Amino acid sequence: MTQKNFEHIVFETKESKAFLTINHPPLNILNISVMEEINQALSSLIDNKEVRVLVISSSGEKAFSAGVDVSDHTKEKVDKMLQVFHDIFRNLSKLDQATVAAVKGLTLGGGCEIALFCDLIFAADNLKIGQPEIKLSAIPPIALLILPRLIGLKRASELLLTGKTINAIEAERIGLVNKVVPLASFDSELENFIHPITELSLVGLKHSKKGINLGLETNFLEGLEIIEKSYLEELMASEDAHEGIKAFMEKRKPLWKNK
Repeated sequence: MTQKNFEHIVFETKESKAFLTINHPPLNILNISVMEEINQALSSLIDNKEVRVLVISSSGEKAFSAGVDVSDHTKEKVDKMLQVFHDIFRNLSKLDQATVAAVKGLTLGGGCEIALFCDLIFAADNLKIGQPEIKLSAIPPIALLILPRLIGLKRASELLLTGKTINAIEAERIGLVNKVVPLASFDSELENFIHPITELSLVGLKHSKKGINLGLETNFLEGLEIIEKSYLEELMASEDAHEGIKAFMEKRKPLWKNK
């Protein structure tokens, strides 16, 4: 296991897994310093060829994150705050690894946006999730862009225009989270949830994520042309694509090189 030292987060890698834990109790508020550390950790994974899944979680059971520090929204700080906060999503968008938000308790505002932007959301049954920014006459830019894609226009509008918070059961019902488990078994269930990803090729994950996002960003025919080219010129030029096919035909487990 490799661990880097930070003040407000814990970041460690172990074999094919990376864990980024927000450690800013009691509510894991995202101030500029916390977010700068998150960006340092995320940046270190961009060229990493060993890690296949990144889990973003938090210390304690009370909150994944109650959002970005309101005091960083003042005139003097808001420009820097927004730049540093949005860099989190720019960095996440560059990762080939599957990203999993493992959320407990309050997951609000900027904390909610980080969870929404991950590929998968794994939740404890004490989850309270929402975007309350409108109650301060503010907006959540990331959520405005992606929440309608995740749960549809009407449900997203209800959350974004009222600022209401919903519980784990409702979040799972509307497709906002992938799985809800009892808080008491959260850690063991999380390990079972991410394990299948750790056995996959990073190459396959990279091209799957690329295709998923492409489907949201282009019309079908344009997207199909791009993904065909990517399939033939990039994926099929990789060693892992050929290893996967060969292993299947030889009825054995593939030996991934992640290249």
